[in-house]
Amino acid sequence: MIIDNKALNILLVSLDKVEYNLVRRCTSAHEVWKFLILTHEGTEQVKNAKLALINRDYELFKMQPNESIKNLYNRLLDITNALVGVGKVFGKDELVRKLL
Repeated sequence: MIIDNKALNILLVSLDKVEYNLVRRCTSAHEVWKFLILTHEGTEQVKNAKLALINRDYELFKMQPNESIKNLYNRLLDITNALVGVGKVFGKDELVRKLL
């Protein structure tokens, strides 16, 4: 019980005001943790939908009309970083081909 209280306190002091207000009624560290995971990552169904959208963005990636090279590159980085975050591995050649 003491360990849970310490963990709960650590979690609560680490949150900003908005997140704190969302979890302040939670009574255990585990309850706070589960709530934060659900809030930030969503359910499995939401995660799968987000992954499908990111994959779609990657597959359909192309330069937009009047888009600068810098914006194109930054947009590709955003998409690939999101995919790397879920375990996708890219070779340098693959990313270069995507830019071309």
